[in-house]
Amino acid sequence: MIVVDRIGKAFGTHVVLDEFSLEVDRGEVVCIIGPSGSGKSTALRCINGLEAYDRGTITIDGVRVDRNEPSIHALRSEVGMVFQRFNLFPHRTALANVMEGPLYVKRVAPRDARARALALLEKVGLAEKADAYPDRLSGGQQQRVAIARALAMVPKVILFDEPTSALDPELVGDVLHVMLQLAREGMTMIVVTHEIGFAAEVADRVLFLDHGRILEQGPPAAILRNPKHERTRDFLQRVLYPVA
Repeated sequence: MIVVDRIGKAFGTHVVLDEFSLEVDRGEVVCIIGPSGSGKSTALRCINGLEAYDRGTITIDGVRVDRNEPSIHALRSEVGMVFQRFNLFPHRTALANVMEGPLYVKRVAPRDARARALALLEKVGLAEKADAYPDRLSGGQQQRVAIARALAMVPKVILFDEPTSALDPELVGDVLHVMLQLAREGMTMIVVTHEIGFAAEVADRVLFLDHGRILEQGPPAAILRNPKHERTRDFLQRVLYPVA
């Protein structure tokens, strides 16, 4: 479904992505791990056309991703994005936030958009919060609304950019549970995460990214339990057993 072929991206003289290549099959869950500043978020933004890349190509279902082409708007409507920060409209209820895309982008009838939004809020365990505004929701609840909002567009793939990094530890589990459910239902997902346990349970494949390059990739058991690259071993040691 997704083919990323040797893309490069630099901000001035700082190279963020260097010959980054990735192929993701329909229904596959790929988790990207790596240190801060390694290019993980930039890779997702390039795949979604939110960030321009300097060289290489990206295609989704055979359609080239080019943020300067008029077709990018239609393509983005098929690629959900869940950010670190929830980016909900503060002046709209949870229900209205979920309805927004279908109503104004896909021109879905209001009755149908509302019915789907209510079903999705129930799916993420927030049916009773439909009329609540974001400032009345916990961080974990807001992130689950953000996931429901992404699902409302009936995307081909969802990109998750460290969706639990801004949450209190006790709120992480509810969000990961929703993501696990989506994975089991066959949603194509690329997840940038530091939740190593989640990657071990859910991912079909784990990539370790450092300085804009994939140093190694493979099944979770191989990468997380027996990494071949010294840099991967060092990173996992620091993440799993941080120094107090």
